[in-house]
Amino acid sequence: MTEPATLRLREMRWWDIDPVLELEKDLFPEDAWSRGMFWSELAHSRGPEATRRYLVAEDDDRIVGYAGLVASGELADIQTIAVARELQGTGLGARLLTELLKAATAFECAEVMLECRVDNVRAQKLYERFGFEPIGFRRGYYQPGNVDALVMRLTDPSASVQGTGTHD
Repeated sequence: MTEPATLRLREMRWWDIDPVLELEKDLFPEDAWSRGMFWSELAHSRGPEATRRYLVAEDDDRIVGYAGLVASGELADIQTIAVARELQGTGLGARLLTELLKAATAFECAEVMLECRVDNVRAQKLYERFGFEPIGFRRGYYQPGNVDALVMRLTDPSASVQGTGTHD
């Protein structure tokens, strides 16, 4: 399965929050982010002092994916990556991850961290293809389901981005 030809990535804006929340609640019903969490992240994503990069994937006028990253010094943390169920396995997740790693490189980050549900094997395999390595666990990280998180780290995101054609 391949992603639609009409699909495009762009910066997430405040008017995207409601459709993003719908997708968020469908994909992560137990631990979905709130409207306030997205507002807070977007508040730090523009201007010369920006420390966040948030994207949406649109198919025509419908949001079918989103992703976000926060940078702090030499460390970036992937906050979220989500792809509509019908587009999972099409390469869209890899495309979103590539853009986040480009953002980490632009923020001059030497490392990228993320947490991934231990039961989300598909996401773990994607991250491993990009060079992320497991470094530990956070017990009960995802609430209220009390699901553990696998902590993964990528050193030198710029090197991972250079060969992005091989990750899809």
